[in-house]
Amino acid sequence: MSAEQAQAILLGLALGDALGYPVEFLSLKRLYEKYGTTGMMEPPSPALYTDDTQMTLAVANALIEAGDGDIDTLMQAVGREFVRWMHSPENNRAPGNTCLAGTRNFENGIPWRKSGIAESKGCGSAMRVAPIGYFYQHDAAKLKEVAVSSGIITHGHPAAKAASIAAAYMIKLALDGIHPEDWFRPVLQATGGISDDFDQAILRIGHVEGWTNKVAALQHIGEGWVGEEAVAMAFYCVRQFPDDYVAAVRLAANIEGDSDSVACITGGISAARLGLGAIPEDWKKRCENYPLLIEIGQKLAEKRDATA
Repeated sequence: MSAEQAQAILLGLALGDALGYPVEFLSLKRLYEKYGTTGMMEPPSPALYTDDTQMTLAVANALIEAGDGDIDTLMQAVGREFVRWMHSPENNRAPGNTCLAGTRNFENGIPWRKSGIAESKGCGSAMRVAPIGYFYQHDAAKLKEVAVSSGIITHGHPAAKAASIAAAYMIKLALDGIHPEDWFRPVLQATGGISDDFDQAILRIGHVEGWTNKVAALQHIGEGWVGEEAVAMAFYCVRQFPDDYVAAVRLAANIEGDSDSVACITGGISAARLGLGAIPEDWKKRCENYPLLIEIGQKLAEKRDATA
């Protein structure tokens, strides 16, 4: 069961990422012109994912190596995985400048606590934390510590820290079986006092609760380029379709903004809640590196079980 949960999370986020990738940077007008009024309905074949999933897998590999170690040992492993990602020939999916700059700083010898860009609150730190929410599901304090630490190697703004905690914490809540209707309080408690920007983004979900136009509701929450907006938008998508993975990621992907990141975060959370069976079989088969994602999920589960 544990392995299937990890595999569902990785496949769920990778396919959400792949669904949003082709429409990133498109205006809604252009998106509808290109894909019709329903928007992007299925990932392409093959379903190629972006740096969001690549960096998530880097975090997963670091946890497999050192998830039972102290924070410095783990963060050295995360840093090495990020450097490996940065130099990979597959790192050609429009990676974020902040992720590259922070990783470059780490590679050049700047300690991980200081390598991040202090003023950056882009969503690059929050998009990659799903494995942390899974690995430390039963240790909330460690989950928060690792989520923040894995973020500040590249992103130093308080909003990015809060977004990283929240994205990982929603994976935990999903795995715990708590309904998304009941996530507001635990998410805000987990991130309490860190960032007013983050709190305000989460509260905007409440502003649009009764709106029938879900696209307009997402536009009110934000565009997803910064961490607090991406996480709040993903939260909204999961709340709208708590029992439908496909509908949640479709809503997340068909936006005017950071479609791949919002759909990536949404996909991981939704799959954590609903499991592998909620993801269409034909989507799974077209996912880039499908066997590798299954293998990493298995190893992540084995490491978690061994350190429980």
